[in-house]
Amino acid sequence: MSMLHVMPTRPLGKTGLDVPVLAFGASSLGQEFRSITLDEALGSVRTALECGMNLIDTSPFYGRGMSEVLLGVALRSVPRDDYLLCTKLGRYDLAHFDFSARRVVESVDVSLHRLGTDHLDIILCHDIEFVPMQRIVDETLPALRKVQQAGKVRFIGFSGYPQKIFRFICDQADVDCVLNYNQYTLQNTRFADETIPYLEAKGIGVMNAGPFSARLLTDAPLPAWLKEPEAVKAAARSAADLCRVRRNSLAKLALQFALANPAIATTVAGSANPANIRAWAQWAAEPLDTDLLRDVQAIFAPVRNVGHAEGLPENN
Repeated sequence: MSMLHVMPTRPLGKTGLDVPVLAFGASSLGQEFRSITLDEALGSVRTALECGMNLIDTSPFYGRGMSEVLLGVALRSVPRDDYLLCTKLGRYDLAHFDFSARRVVESVDVSLHRLGTDHLDIILCHDIEFVPMQRIVDETLPALRKVQQAGKVRFIGFSGYPQKIFRFICDQADVDCVLNYNQYTLQNTRFADETIPYLEAKGIGVMNAGPFSARLLTDAPLPAWLKEPEAVKAAARSAADLCRVRRNSLAKLALQFALANPAIATTVAGSANPANIRAWAQWAAEPLDTDLLRDVQAIFAPVRNVGHAEGLPENN
């Protein structure tokens, strides 16, 4: 496999895994954002691997299984040692959550079947803020440790949006790594401000997703479901305009900003468009424009760390 770019790696907590600073998010293979062709799905995975994005993140929730199925097809001819696979469990539809021990075992087996492999490198409890979290501590994580002892998964953790979830779980249970999304960006750095030092002290691997904050920090039209307040959207449009005037792009600056934090082992970004993926790998290798960064951060200053609530009120 020709490596067009040598993607730098960082250690993921105490796992012993070295992960690429930029990982491939396969949610788009589940047609979460638009309809895609089989060629786009297969081509995007191939391109990601060629660019050194050899950690791939998915979930049974993405496309209600479609992302895992297409990823399994795309990886069929790729040696298993050439990539790291992260999937999730517990969230199966917009309002369907099941973190029971029984479903843990079933979900892992279904994911292995879809992905065409005998083991997962990482499995995360998906969007735990939507359920009473004590169950994750008392039932879900112990069930996952048994699956781990059986050799089906190497490392376990959880993912979600509110900062509160990280201390709630990690004060009571041992996990290997965690994933937060949309809260280490040009506009919102709450993950680093409130949580990363705590995780580092415990040796927990730090994963970040959503450097573009669901397209907020790009030139693309904003999705209808984007929950950020109007003032945040307006600041993002001003920032995008400034970047254009300076012959740069807000998306490029956003990605480079996320990758520049050495405390974050990997940042997950997803697309079913191979050209986007190649551009990201190129940006990852280029220097960050620190003057532009300063000016864009000034635009975001009035709305810095403004986010939204997600999941159950008591988990925010």
